[in-house]
Amino acid sequence: MNRRKIRPYIIALAALWLIVITAGCASGTDSGKGATPTEAGESAAGTKLEKIRYAPLSGVSGLAVSFGAEKGFFEEEGLDVEFITTKDPIAGLTSKDIDVADVATTTAIVAAGKGAPVKIVSSMFRTKGPFYLIASPEIKTVEDLKGKKVGIAVFGSGLEVYTRVILKEHGLKPEDVTFIANSTHQAAYASLETGQVDATIIHEPFASLAEKQGKGHIIATGWDYLPTFHTGVLAARDGILNEKPELVEKLLRAYFKSQEYAKSHPDKYKAYYLNHIEIDPEVLDLALEREEVLWENNPDVDINALNDTQQIQKELGFQDEIYKVEDILDLRFIPKK
Repeated sequence: MNRRKIRPYIIALAALWLIVITAGCASGTDSGKGATPTEAGESAAGTKLEKIRYAPLSGVSGLAVSFGAEKGFFEEEGLDVEFITTKDPIAGLTSKDIDVADVATTTAIVAAGKGAPVKIVSSMFRTKGPFYLIASPEIKTVEDLKGKKVGIAVFGSGLEVYTRVILKEHGLKPEDVTFIANSTHQAAYASLETGQVDATIIHEPFASLAEKQGKGHIIATGWDYLPTFHTGVLAARDGILNEKPELVEKLLRAYFKSQEYAKSHPDKYKAYYLNHIEIDPEVLDLALEREEVLWENNPDVDINALNDTQQIQKELGFQDEIYKVEDILDLRFIPKK
């Protein structure tokens, strides 16, 4: 692989992810290509479209949705979708700048539980954490991390939750290692490459990239340790649920239609992916194959999983109280199979 060729694009990808996981608020907008109107609120065929503002995950996790927009799935639902990039989807929902957003499940639960005017309306295309604990080649097992430096992305994040649980399952206490806040994606990968950390929790495609480059290997896979820890939901602001609930229903249909199409047309999706993210095709194949099991496309929300997630958060001191999730759900518009 041409490392110098891939790196700028991976850095760009990482930058997009950092926008999502760091605090603060800034936004940008873009209309889905498939819903691009000839004039405001009107499709190319002259059909009237209804405006909705949606903040998907940035980076590769949001690619299937933009792929679906390019295919026209949102326009088919009569939507003129405005894609919004934001660091803080809850702030965007609360300020009414966003109608629907992809949100980390724990963030949505705590925000809604504390009274933010938002509801969880669906699970995302995957709900199990796509995280990997990778280590430098000389470290063979999780137990070998005793006395080592371990990257946990951001203190208090879901990535730290996964790291702590993995270590605990292998008999290690937090004080047995030194946790390092090494950010995510390219920054986390660079910290392993340069020896700043001996291991790090990380997303794909960096786990596959580490294997391909011989820089590291996977010593634990996140969802094996926390199979019921729920990681992603779509949330909507109360206003649109009260005033125009049909738009939320249409958006959810277009969202899952996009995911299903991408998953069932892997060659077309890979071509779209490679057209937008410059990456070694072999690394992409490894990453997509490894995470196919997570790509469930199941919009249902498992209340037991939400409660398990809260309990884990509380045990680790990341959440003050357990919220009654039935009060923060509005599942009227889950697409029917």
